[in-house]
Amino acid sequence: MKVAIIGGTGFVGTNISRHLIAAGHRPRLLVRPGSEQKVAQPEDCDIVPGDVADPGALDRCLEGSDAVIYLIGILREFPSRGITFDALQRVGVEDTIAAAKRQGLDRFILMSANGVHVEGTPYQRSKALAEAALKASGLRWTIFRPSVVFGDPDGRMEFCSQLKKDIIDSPMPAPLFYSGLFPKNAGGFELAPVHIDDVAAAFVLAVTQARTESQIYSLCGPQRLSWKAILTTIAAASGKTKLMLPAPAMAIKATASLLDRYPWFPISRDQIRMLMEGNVCYENDSFARLGLTPTPFGVDQLGYLNR
Repeated sequence: MKVAIIGGTGFVGTNISRHLIAAGHRPRLLVRPGSEQKVAQPEDCDIVPGDVADPGALDRCLEGSDAVIYLIGILREFPSRGITFDALQRVGVEDTIAAAKRQGLDRFILMSANGVHVEGTPYQRSKALAEAALKASGLRWTIFRPSVVFGDPDGRMEFCSQLKKDIIDSPMPAPLFYSGLFPKNAGGFELAPVHIDDVAAAFVLAVTQARTESQIYSLCGPQRLSWKAILTTIAAASGKTKLMLPAPAMAIKATASLLDRYPWFPISRDQIRMLMEGNVCYENDSFARLGLTPTPFGVDQLGYLNR
């Protein structure tokens, strides 16, 4: 099958492209000019120059495709530079839905995020509204909601390598965030890291299996791990030990309110809020429904951090 991918040059998109190629499909990637070098296995892909904000480029990418996968997502927005959650995570999806209808393409697979809801942060709201638009579109849809995704980044941004760079390699103690005035259960909030190969395998299944239509899959790894346990594992995989100290979320948010407009500041107020909400699947049966076995999170799976 020919599969259009919007957002195919990032960490998740590159791995989905590789898995599609391995399964005998041909990715058709919308690629911004100047990003051609980010395409994995370009000889096995169709590359369509253009931007998601250009309806003509979307039409050219989706023309003749059997399915479209929308992957564009950002962790922080910078409105002064025109980079916003709403533009890329909601409007981009709605524009791609419109292009799919113009091209007679009725199979649409969306990467959302675990825990999104309209009353949440701007990130969560834009993702939730995109889901609603797709479900109301009349297209044959599937929605995936991954937790935090880890795996060899191959030079791209990824959860564990980013934490290694920003926290483990820093000379400062690792922050164990806590709410309120007292450090009760500091760093105790839980995440369920999911391996990139498992996420990519789920998307490839959805391309061809009708049983995945009109389904939402929350993709979490098999373990619920505390923030402290995750940092400890990343440090061990990096060949290090790391001093960790309680850090009041209120104070970090106050600092972020002054500095998170700048790309060099490592975390935003909303990222702290979402992190401390936790990111686990309370009904963790999606991989079983797909017939897949998720990869555990541990030192053996993080060897790429010590290269």
